[in-house]
Parts: sequence; C-alpha cells; structure tokens
Amino acid sequence: MMPTPLFAGSSAASGKSSSEMLVAELAEDENVEDVEQSEPRKTAKPPKTKPLTSTVSQAPKPKPAKKVAPNIDLKDVAPAPKTEAEPVVQDIETPEPEQMAKTPLPEDSEVRPGEEVTAAPVEKAVKAAENFTLLGNEVLPATSTRLAWSPGIQIAGLSQPTPVLVVNGAKAGPTLCLTGAIHGDELNGIEIIRRTMYDLEPEKLSGRVVGVPIVNLPGFQQGSRYLPDRRDLNRHFPGSPEGSLADRIAHSLFENIIRRCDMLVDIHTGSLKRTNLPQLRADMNNPDVATFTQGFDRMAVVHSTGSPGMLRSASVEAGITTVTLEAGESHRIQEHQIEAGVNSLTSLMERQGMISRMFVWGDPEPVYYDSDWIRAEHGGILFSDVELGARVSEGEVLGYVADPITNAQYPIRSSSNGRIIGMAVDQVVMAGFAAYHIGTEAEVPGE
Repeated sequence: MMPTPLFAGSSAASGKSSSEMLVAELAEDENVEDVEQSEPRKTAKPPKTKPLTSTVSQAPKPKPAKKVAPNIDLKDVAPAPKTEAEPVVQDIETPEPEQMAKTPLPEDSEVRPGEEVTAAPVEKAVKAAENFTLLGNEVLPATSTRLAWSPGIQIAGLSQPTPVLVVNGAKAGPTLCLTGAIHGDELNGIEIIRRTMYDLEPEKLSGRVVGVPIVNLPGFQQGSRYLPDRRDLNRHFPGSPEGSLADRIAHSLFENIIRRCDMLVDIHTGSLKRTNLPQLRADMNNPDVATFTQGFDRMAVVHSTGSPGMLRSASVEAGITTVTLEAGESHRIQEHQIEAGVNSLTSLMERQGMISRMFVWGDPEPVYYDSDWIRAEHGGILFSDVELGARVSEGEVLGYVADPITNAQYPIRSSSNGRIIGMAVDQVVMAGFAAYHIGTEAEVPGE
C-alpha cells in the first residue's frame, strides 16, 4: 500500500486550485514497484523550460579514435554492421576547420499552450559541431552512420553485434540517446526509434542523436522479455564488469554508450499482458527532469523516482537527464502508440533546439502523482467494457470476470472518478490480478 501523498489532504482544505492535476501509480511487477519505492512528489514549481547544455566535454580527453565512421544515409538499405572488438570509451575531439559545417540559426518554434512566452537569447554566431567519438569510431559533423555494440558475453564465434544508429549534426548541441527493447518483447519502441532516427537530416541537426533500437538482442530473438539467464536487464544498471550476465551487459551499455549522452529516453511498453496509455515515467522531484518532461507533446507524466537497478534511475544518478516513455503493450506493433511516441520525440528535439520545424503543440496532458489499481476479486476470464484512456466515474462497471465452469459473472467497478491510464488485456485472471489503472483527480498546493 502506498502512503497518501502529502498534498492530498491539504488540497481538500484549500479548495479548488488554479490548475487541475491528475495522479497515478504504476502497474504490477516493475510498474508497481517503480512507484511503491518512489519518494513523494514535492510541491515546488519546476524551473522554466530551457535547452540542456552538453556536459560531455567536461570529461578528460583521451587520445583520439583512429577509425572514422562511414557516412551512411540511414534511409538507404545497408549491409549489417560487422562485429567490433570491445570498444574503449573516448571523448569528443575537435574536427579540422574544413570539416566544420556552417548553417543558419533555427527558426523560432511555437509556444506550447499554457506556457509563458519568454524571449530567447540572440546568438551572435552558430557554433559548428565537433567529431563525436563512440564505440571506437569518430562520427564526423553532418554525417550519420551505423555502428555495432558488442558487450562481449557471447560465444566468440557465434556473437552478433547490436546495431547502434548515430546522427551527428552540423551544429553544436546536446546529445540525445534513445533506447528500446531493454525487454526483448517490447516492439513499439523499436519502431519509434527507427522512424525518429531515419527522419533526421544531419545537415539540419544541432547536436547528436544516438539510437539503440534493440538493447536486449537475445531476448528479442527469442520473443522473451528477459535475458538468457532469466534476469530482467532493467534491474542491473549501471552494472558491473565482473557480475552476472545481466550485470555485464548493463555495464557495457552504460559505460560505452549511455555515459556519452546528456539526455536519455528509454522506451518501454506494458508488461504481463497489460497496456499503457502513452506516458512518461519521471522523477518530478528532480528540477532538470521536471523541465525535460515539458518538451514532450501530448504525453501524460507519471511521477516516479524509479527503482534501484533501472536504467532511468542509474542515468539520473550519473547526471544524465532521463525519462521512461511507456507506450502500448508487449509483443505487438501498434500504429497509434508509435505515432504518439514519434511525435513526442520530435517535439522534444524541437524544444531542445536540435531541430527547427513548424511544430503545432497539442493541449498539455496532465501530470499523475498517485492513483489506484483495481484488482479482480475472483478468478476467471476478464472481459472489459472500457477502453484505454476512457474517463470513468466512481462505481462504474469497468468489466467483469466470468467463470467458464459455473457461469458466474463478477463485475469490476471503478473506485473513483478518473481516467484509465493502464489496463490488462482480456485474458484469464486470478483473484488479486491488477486489471485497471485509474488516474484520479487531486489538487496540488502551489501548482
């Protein structure tokens, strides 16, 4: 049971707030754990949105990489990447003057509804991009390429590299990393990353985007959520070079790719035959993360400080601004969820000044700080009467569980007014199974 948020009681006494906030808790297994171990949300307002500044250059600069990555148009079909030796983490090196690209400043973007209009500072000159060193390769400015990451845990003669897509823009800017399929059965994120990466134009990009569409390649090939050692990779970050299989994979990914980035969006789906409304999981107590979430268009936010071992938690601890993007359910490709994910990532890059497009913002989605999971009281087959995203009233029948032998039917009712932000797909359930995730209304003092 979660403790009642600090703001819930005071909201009733303070009356109506100027802004209505919705609240939520995460789903079963890691989704429930994500929030159950979360610290309460503080009521201080997050700072105003501003682009993140790159922190990569603060690290000591080792010797430059000797290999220059080929410039590949990601829209073209290309041969699979070759296996590379375990890379050494290296830093950015300044390119020769003739390599630097000169492009005009991006146009001003539209203001998101509900946000204050602030004057953007006028830059006197555009700073050209630098070479980006990753996985033992130097990616030149205004180029894109496919690299290969190998955690070095497979049989050498049978090992397969994991593809890594990189776009290094012509202008300087932050480094954004996109990871998908840390759980091998989560397919929506793979397609979200593919469409996002292949839509980028290096000569018009400020900063860099690194995409790892399939982190858990063994799990993906077997249609499994887990690694071959039956461990959940998303419980082993930042990992260890001498630990379990999961520890070693996590360590290799974290040290060779994740630490090279300023921002990270880790893309997931619902688990255990559940589906999620497109949403962000974010530690709203962290001012940088709270500001970061404002850049995602039409994406609800669920406050969660995260659980130990999660990529999001480890990355935030390392100073990398990170959120988890949840969209849909596992083992499926869902066009609506994919479109929502691509749209939100496009808006994020536009907000961070990485791309310049005529982007039309939708109405802001709510922030969820707490909620209620409605559980089945009887075993049987679950049949839902509501859809994901529907608004429901207290006492409303959400669905029912039917006993196929006795023909008994047991209704499942909403415990409060709110919205369906997560739910189980129709299936066989047992008593106690979390079936519906209801985001309920609450007023937060000071917000």
